[in-house]
Amino acid sequence: MIKLREIEKCYKTKAGFTYVLRQINLDIAEGEFITIMGPSGAGKSTLLSILGLYDHAWEGEFHFTEYPVHRLAAKERAIINKRFVGFVFQQFHLLDDLTVAENLDIPLSYRDIRKSERQALVADGLDRFNIVGKKDLFPNQLSGGQQQLVAVARAVIAKPKLLLADEPTGNLHSDQACEIMKLFKKLNSEGTTIVQVTHSDTNAAYGNRIIRLKDGWLAKE
Repeated sequence: MIKLREIEKCYKTKAGFTYVLRQINLDIAEGEFITIMGPSGAGKSTLLSILGLYDHAWEGEFHFTEYPVHRLAAKERAIINKRFVGFVFQQFHLLDDLTVAENLDIPLSYRDIRKSERQALVADGLDRFNIVGKKDLFPNQLSGGQQQLVAVARAVIAKPKLLLADEPTGNLHSDQACEIMKLFKKLNSEGTTIVQVTHSDTNAAYGNRIIRLKDGWLAKE
């Protein structure tokens, strides 16, 4: 499903180039549940952003299903992102001027789904995450944990082909974290490919393979 070849990313500084990722070669099969681990500054979140087609400033080859991402324009990459990728950000990234229900509707609006069906999917998502009572509230009216629940619900509502998660349970208490990881496991069993970044060995145990990064390099598995 995903094939990375010699992926590198660097920033130009006065002292020269500072590399964030070096010679990343990685294959991810459809249906896998991958965990990326490593110390702070290892390049984990950067790699996740590249996989999600959010970061375009890199070198190398990236094949996503039948698409040669490295040859596509930014607009074409954005279309693939909206159609196939769900992303749970560490900092929520909810739209402050939209209600909870409207935030959940955003990923559905990018797909060819009738309004009545979208409304049904939003209602199902609200019920699934026990946030029906929050549907008309705005993000700034929610606690951090509640915002994270909404962010996860938004990421999975359209049943993306690829789900990416950057410390998805960092703002949740242990029971909520467990529920989120069980949901990820269920989605994975139904065919969703998942790549998560986490420092938690407990969360990593839900996946079937661990990728380790150190100083931008991929450690041998």
